[in-house]
Parts: sequence; structure tokens; C-alpha cells
Amino acid sequence: MAAQRRREPTWEEFGREIGIRLQRARERAGLSQERTAHLAGIAGYTYQKFEKGESRPGAPINPRLSTLLALCRVLDLRVEDLLPDPAPSTPLEH
Repeated sequence: MAAQRRREPTWEEFGREIGIRLQRARERAGLSQERTAHLAGIAGYTYQKFEKGESRPGAPINPRLSTLLALCRVLDLRVEDLLPDPAPSTPLEH
């Protein structure tokens, strides 16, 4: 039986999955969105958008590496745990 290939996600789907993973990790840690944002050094509104999989309304999540690392520290995650596999191979349009 041939191995099934997973369909490559869109940037929107990829972003939504990151948001779900952030939310689950935050809830496991017992933190509010506001507290998580504060501990990571970002605005509460920004973090809320991240949990929705967006960077700004209608645009897929695209945080800076330093922001991702800060969130991973706060939520006790590895970056690998946060990022779905596979990632989109098409460039993210701004």
C-alpha cells in the first residue's frame, strides 16, 4: 500500500493551526490571553490575533522569530511543537 501524501496547507490553514496550538498550550498553562501576552512582551490584542491565526485582520499569522521564541518560553513549548508539518511551500504574500 502506497504511503499517502498529506495535502499542503494554505497559509490561512497553517496560521489557524498555530493559533489552535497556542490556545491549547496557554490553557494547559492556566494563563489568560492577556497574561500570556504580557509575559511574552507583546500587546494583548496582538496575542488575541495570533490565537485566531492572524497577524492583522484578514492576514495569516506572521510573527517575528523573537516573538515566537518568547511565546514558546512562556508556554513551555518547543518551536517544533508550535509549527505544523508540512508548512506551505508557496511564498506568503503581504
